Amino acid sequence: MFNLAPLMLEKVGIIVIVAFLFSQMRSFRQIVQNKHKTNEKIMLILLFGAFGVISNYTGIEIHHNTIAKAEWLSEIDPESALANTRVMGVVIGGLLGGPSVGIGAGLIAGIHRYTLGGFTAFSCALSTILAGMAAGYFGRKRKQNGKKITSTFAVLTGMTLETVQMLILLMTAKPFDHALNLVQIIGLPMIFVNGFGTLLFMFIIQSMIRDEERARANQTNQAFHIADQTLPFFRQGLNIRSSKEISKIILKLTDADAVAVTDERQVLAHVGEGPDHHIPKAQFATGLTRRVLRSGTISVAKSKEEIFCYHNHCSLQAAIVLPLKVQNKTVGTLKMYFTQPDKLDTVQQQLAEGLANLFSTQLELAEAERQMKLLKDAEIKALQAQIHPHFLFNSLNTISILCRTDANKARKLLLDLSSFFRGNLHGARQMLIPLEKELENVNAYLSLVQTRFPDKYDINFQIEPGLDKVLIPPFTLQPIVENSIHYGIRKSDSDGIITIRIFTQNNTMRIVVTDNGKGIPAEKIEVLGKQIMQSKKGTGTAIFNISQRLNGIYNGQARLTINSEVNFGTTITIAIPLDSKGVFDQNVESLYS
Repeated sequence: MFNLAPLMLEKVGIIVIVAFLFSQMRSFRQIVQNKHKTNEKIMLILLFGAFGVISNYTGIEIHHNTIAKAEWLSEIDPESALANTRVMGVVIGGLLGGPSVGIGAGLIAGIHRYTLGGFTAFSCALSTILAGMAAGYFGRKRKQNGKKITSTFAVLTGMTLETVQMLILLMTAKPFDHALNLVQIIGLPMIFVNGFGTLLFMFIIQSMIRDEERARANQTNQAFHIADQTLPFFRQGLNIRSSKEISKIILKLTDADAVAVTDERQVLAHVGEGPDHHIPKAQFATGLTRRVLRSGTISVAKSKEEIFCYHNHCSLQAAIVLPLKVQNKTVGTLKMYFTQPDKLDTVQQQLAEGLANLFSTQLELAEAERQMKLLKDAEIKALQAQIHPHFLFNSLNTISILCRTDANKARKLLLDLSSFFRGNLHGARQMLIPLEKELENVNAYLSLVQTRFPDKYDINFQIEPGLDKVLIPPFTLQPIVENSIHYGIRKSDSDGIITIRIFTQNNTMRIVVTDNGKGIPAEKIEVLGKQIMQSKKGTGTAIFNISQRLNGIYNGQARLTINSEVNFGTTITIAIPLDSKGVFDQNVESLYS
């Protein structure tokens, strides 16, 4: 017994070495780790069946309770038996692949063992098949319960089934006394050594799985890193500038030798190898791109001929071309080229496929963002349009009164009104205008009002120097001043004082309009600016309009606040961020182009 154990360990070493060599093969890794389809199960059956066959050939012959000389066994004496590691491979195959793999591998190894002969040939063949069947069943049940095949579980299963093999030998091998002596010699060495071999075999498989998981994690991290780097450019849509930057990033962060991006008609960017004939703004140089645009599916080329490049001396020898889709419509392609076909391995292909999916999602988000911006622009323009009849009604009402008392002044005011509305029409086409233009509109409005009510209103301007060119939404200040006059001061018994202060504070520009009018009840302040108010003298939209436009243009960064006390007056404050896109002139084009 003790002499057999070292020899058994030597045989286990052979199987472990073979398993390690197989683990370095990508095809073996894929077969072991995939959810097994029919062809993959067949491969597993052949693979683990082959382990059993190797174990038979390298087994140790036991002849009349004596260990024979170790050699490659193609046939054994009818009165001899065999100590080997056959069950180890069959059990692991069953645990990993399920009952069909276990039974298949058991049949291969068991039938082969039967052909070698010996008085235990039938018993060993039967026990091997039953071991494969049992291991497959145990493995499937464990997976169904949501548990992994751990090393401990595999070792215990292997040792248990090896023990069952010894019992089958005692029950079926003849003569019984020979079988009993054999089990006494080989029983414990085979149970424990094969258990140890199973442990080593599972360590190899688990290490292989961990390596693949780390590779996938690294690949996922790389894909997300690339997606993060390219996101700002995909948000600009597919154009020559954005595509060139995207191609540069992908070329830098992958093993590709050239990267290109196309739309449906032309090459938008090509960086890396082959720039002499893969030219931006030119027609497609490869037939592979046209095929992908037509089919909307991924195409992989492992030779220059498959790429269909018209240039005879093109250095690009392999390529993967992936469709870029928006709402299931192919709008372009992402192409990764390689100068050596073997560089386009499975890792690069999976990375490219992941990038194509991420990029398609980014393009869809960019399109959705563009449509949302168009909708928001339309809503803002619609809100702006509501200002026009509001102001026009009040202005014409004032002028109509002046026509009876002072025709020349009414004529002048009509000219002012004409000038105002020219600026008004210009402002309706702009999301933002300089502060100085808004102040001109305010002064035009005040000239109309003060003409009608001379000495009724005292208007004070306190404007910090240097803010004239700061951009603000049109019709922001004038409606607030108009509200102060119509709803605050006009109903007050005292003369009105309106103070307009414009200054910077905490990186914001603040517009503060204060009046000494009758004030606003607390219950109205709670809803003012949040909904359209009912009004007998106007549309009731002024504060709501301003609030909505500020929120839309500055994405919630601008604020409109109202403080009021009945019989003491009202203060309305607008805070506009100075570092937000859309505030300064140089940023307007990027926000609204």
